[in-house]
Amino acid sequence: MHNQGKRRDGSKSVAAVTLKDVADRAGVSIKTVSNVVRDAPRVSDATRKHVMRAVRELGYRPNASARRLRTGRSGLIALAVPDLSTPYFAELAQHVRAEAAELGLTVLIEETLGDAKEELRLATGVGAALLDGVILSPLHVSLDELAPVADEFPLVLLGERSYGRERLTADHVLIDNVAAAREATEHLASLGRTRIAAIGVDHKASATSRQRLEGFQLALHEAGLTYDPRLAPSVKEFDRRNGLLAMRSLTELPADVRPDAAFCFSDMLAVGALRALHEAGLTVPGDVSVAGIDGSQEALYSTPSLTSVVPDRSAIATLAVKCLASRIRSDDPVPFEVHTAPHWLEKRESTQGGRLALP
Repeated sequence: MHNQGKRRDGSKSVAAVTLKDVADRAGVSIKTVSNVVRDAPRVSDATRKHVMRAVRELGYRPNASARRLRTGRSGLIALAVPDLSTPYFAELAQHVRAEAAELGLTVLIEETLGDAKEELRLATGVGAALLDGVILSPLHVSLDELAPVADEFPLVLLGERSYGRERLTADHVLIDNVAAAREATEHLASLGRTRIAAIGVDHKASATSRQRLEGFQLALHEAGLTYDPRLAPSVKEFDRRNGLLAMRSLTELPADVRPDAAFCFSDMLAVGALRALHEAGLTVPGDVSVAGIDGSQEALYSTPSLTSVVPDRSAIATLAVKCLASRIRSDDPVPFEVHTAPHWLEKRESTQGGRLALP
């Protein structure tokens, strides 16, 4: 008979790995390991990452029930996004899980499909008795509805909102969408394009659409170009099909109106637009230059590869998880904050021509 907690090869099973084993691997005290796995606030980030590396290498699993009794916390958070089939959110989820693991947190990933009731339900922590907090990317739930939730339950919002003078109702992590759209459109104008379309004007007037349209219009004005509503077809969703339909409608315009460039408010819209241009026998970027925003892997491997504004997903995940962890561990109320992550423009074949050297 084998010793309890031993595998056939003599190594310890996951259940048999102890705090002492982790402490020995990390070269720290058992107390330090205990502080890390129970999310004690007075541990440096460097020490926490070092200990968590040892935790992962050994496969240590703290007793969740005991942890909950000791700290009142489960170590479980949720990430709720509109659509996991969208590359941007799928890639973001990977970054969030990695960052959470560094802090000893486990992530439950939920899909809202943009339903306001589902967004509100998840914001309260589906089974709040189990979840310590939620990172939510809302599309349609209002800030007023979320205000009482954030006052009572750790919540971090992702994505675009226009705050102005209104009260900040939760911590928020975003990129500067106006600046991002402006940079992409400036790039198209710098190529000598004069009839630049905007694909992504949302019939629901979402904050994302409004801000990206604002940046688009600012860039047109600075380039001495006039905004033409005929070159801004409305879309229902930021997906491939709507990009395809929008660009089809644009290719059917008279030759003196038809666009010679397009800024798409998401990479998925841009991929659909590329397909419509191919169907119409138009070349990219010869006849029409195309740029998107999201910096997805699909943009890198599309044909031609897509010029795109790249939000720093790693920075977004780091800001969101650390902000939420701070809320979870703090017993004192602190003011909500807006955290802005960086972005940059990747110029590829859809505007630059040539041939992209893939990594």
